[in-house]
Amino acid sequence: MSRADLPGATGAIPSPNIWNHTATYEIENRALDPHGRLWAAMAEAAPWAGRDVLDLGCGTGFYLPTFADEARTVTGIEPHPDLVTLARRRTRRLPNVTVHNGVAQQLPLPPSSVDVMHARWAYFFGPGSEPGLGELDRVMRRGGVAMVIDNDGSRSTFGGWFRRGYPKVPPPDEQERFWSMHGWTRVPVDMDWSFGSRADLEAVVRIEFDPATAAAILEEHQGTYVDYAVNLWWKRF
Repeated sequence: MSRADLPGATGAIPSPNIWNHTATYEIENRALDPHGRLWAAMAEAAPWAGRDVLDLGCGTGFYLPTFADEARTVTGIEPHPDLVTLARRRTRRLPNVTVHNGVAQQLPLPPSSVDVMHARWAYFFGPGSEPGLGELDRVMRRGGVAMVIDNDGSRSTFGGWFRRGYPKVPPPDEQERFWSMHGWTRVPVDMDWSFGSRADLEAVVRIEFDPATAAAILEEHQGTYVDYAVNLWWKRF
């Protein structure tokens, strides 16, 4: 499928960091969780070996090969057409991977076709994501597990930056009420950003925050390491 055949899925929520700064976001992905703590928590919550995996909001497909190493099939869903093209290019030699142009609230998948769903900083940001949660009810198999990873604004250095840079995001207690009300379980994970150079850290901070916030962060924080807390929310269907 050519780029012209991918008009972009309707109803997508823009992600200015990866949509506008794909190469820098790749640096961010490589710097994230170098000790594998989040991956360990995910594997405990939802083992994916031999199962059908959905990576929802897969971006450039950075995580698709990791899932494909053990999963039976891996499906990536991404609304931005340029990122779909990159994800397909990344996985073109992986016969068990398919990437679709689509959105969380209207998945191009049949009912009861997914064993494990992974969404990382994509669509499911608490209140307002009910249409996508309804689609999960449709596509998840009985006994399947969905996982949503998001920032924990209540702690860690990055959590403090996140609260400062995104004051309109619902506070942590409100997000916890939302997920708990929908039957999800929270697993707190302490990981980190670890960059190869100061220039890389600065570039990533500048795509994640507005210019004034980014400048203040970079003035007060030295080095190439940032402690970073996230929440892994999971639900068995």
